Amino acid sequence: MKLILNLLVNGFGVFVAAYLLSAGVHIDSFLTAVIVSIGLGIVNVLIKPIVLIFTLPINIVTLGLFTFIINGLMILLVSSFIPGFTVDNFGWAMLFSVVLWAVNFILNSLTK
Repeated sequence: MKLILNLLVNGFGVFVAAYLLSAGVHIDSFLTAVIVSIGLGIVNVLIKPIVLIFTLPINIVTLGLFTFIINGLMILLVSSFIPGFTVDNFGWAMLFSVVLWAVNFILNSLTK
């Protein structure tokens, strides 16, 4: 039950973030937002740790700020294989990442 609630909250977070950034991030429906949140979860579990290990030296030099670039790349990756979810460019992907983090932080604090 908790997993389904978390999935719906994350899907709503994706939907709200895409609405706030409607000039550069386009999403078709709420169902697409839920699928995007599933895709982001899979990419963050399988691919992101490997990328973080390979970029550890530059991440240490930038004091962790390179993680924002990695998050933007992960969002671009997800937008490339989920139909109905498009991100115009890398800048919008990074901005979407920050807005999605903020929206999910607020929504998850409300559900606890």
